[in-house]
Amino acid sequence: CVSRQHEEEESKLAELKSERSREQGAQKPLEEQILEYSKQLEEDQYGKAEELHRNKMIEMRTTQLLSKDLKLYEEALDQAIVKFHSMKMDEINQNIRDLWRSTYRGQDIEYIEIRSEVEERSERRRSYNYRVVMMRGDADVNMRGRCSAGQKVLASLIIRLALAEAFCLDCGILALDEPTTNLDRENIESLADALVEIIRTRSQQRHFQLLIITHDEDFVQLLVRSGCIQHFYRISKNQDQNSKITKQSTAFLSV
Repeated sequence: CVSRQHEEEESKLAELKSERSREQGAQKPLEEQILEYSKQLEEDQYGKAEELHRNKMIEMRTTQLLSKDLKLYEEALDQAIVKFHSMKMDEINQNIRDLWRSTYRGQDIEYIEIRSEVEERSERRRSYNYRVVMMRGDADVNMRGRCSAGQKVLASLIIRLALAEAFCLDCGILALDEPTTNLDRENIESLADALVEIIRTRSQQRHFQLLIITHDEDFVQLLVRSGCIQHFYRISKNQDQNSKITKQSTAFLSV
């Protein structure tokens, strides 16, 4: 019995030794792998992982806050643009109404104004469509195709003058090319009166210049009689058919 028990113990010991050898054999590659990983952990990629993670978290949070601020700025800017557009349209239309009422001699159109309509093309894009309407009593009518040639010319001039009043105060230069085309005598006189009033109002403005190109000497005389013009420039042809610019006194027209 003792011998048999001894043999069993020897067998168990042999199995344990064999198992230990197997485990030691399996342990060696694990130790080598641990050593390799330890070397990798000493590299910057892993050794500074905590610092890199912290920096990236700061960068991500900063970007999130910046994105939020930009969104607020975008919304504020969009609202400011809409408000500015509305204010400018009110200012322009007030100028147009004042100029029309002081210039137009007819009774069929009380005043004209520019209407703007918003077209939302996308969430971030907005465009405006503009049209000119004329007020007849309580009704507003599109001016395109429903006004005479003279009314169209006068409206075009008045709108340009109103836009210049609203946007060109620092520039102060306005050019009118043949402004009396298609205007009858009555509206020519009222246009001259309106231009004289503009000249007197803006005469103290720095760099103000009004350039009028016209063949209508009667219109020029209307401006001269106001006393706000001292001279003008006449363009003519010389004997060689070359253009010649001559500065002339307004007294020349009075002769």
